[in-house]
Amino acid sequence: MPPLSVAIITRDEEDRLGDALRSVAFADEVVVLDSGSTDGTVALAEAMGARVVQTDWPGHVAQKNRALALLSHPWVLSIDADERVPAALADEVTEAITNPRGRVAFSMPRLSWWGGAPLRHGTWYPDRRIRLFRQDAARWGGEDPHDRVEVEGTVGRLQTPLHHHPYRHLGEHLATIEAYTARQATLALAAGRRAHWWDVVLRPPLHLVKALLLRVAFLDGPRGVVVAGLGALSVGLKWGRHYLAQQGVAPAWLGLEEGP
Repeated sequence: MPPLSVAIITRDEEDRLGDALRSVAFADEVVVLDSGSTDGTVALAEAMGARVVQTDWPGHVAQKNRALALLSHPWVLSIDADERVPAALADEVTEAITNPRGRVAFSMPRLSWWGGAPLRHGTWYPDRRIRLFRQDAARWGGEDPHDRVEVEGTVGRLQTPLHHHPYRHLGEHLATIEAYTARQATLALAAGRRAHWWDVVLRPPLHLVKALLLRVAFLDGPRGVVVAGLGALSVGLKWGRHYLAQQGVAPAWLGLEEGP
């Protein structure tokens, strides 16, 4: 097959990076771009054969574009340290870049674990993402912390899910909601976007309706219901912080940053 590069960005991922690296052992090159790890992340990556580059943290989108610039081969598979490429997906990746049939990128579903088991319903699945692409046809875009690959050309579809283990425990999930909603509200305020009272009142319950009824998250049992509730909490915090800051509540009190 054509040579394949893998890009992974890290910070303090010693406990999860090993599984990610083992899952992409079929690639010709693996580059880990690290932003100040204080644990054994760098040593682990080097010991497992990855090329490690250390840098600062400019944000998700900028960091992933930095990682792309370090790669040697035209075809790129980009994963995070909390993701795994199962053998069936590795086979699909190999076939896709060997016979792309005019396509310059490929999306794949993402199957996330929460509380020790995968969630196959709700807003977390199929969560299709573009992660395999030609460097000359794609760049990372979006708005931190929600990055996405932007492609010029035809995108194909792979069928095997990328495995995702986003949270080590509930506390980490709650801390991520806190950090991400503060960042999102800060960016929205800086961009001059407006939040209204109905965003705060209606969007959280609408998220529950979407997750539990339209996307049948209840079929995942109590875990699916809890994750749907946490999603509604995230929506409420993002819009609530934005709206309250517009009403004169001190940004520092709301946990918002000074600006992007």
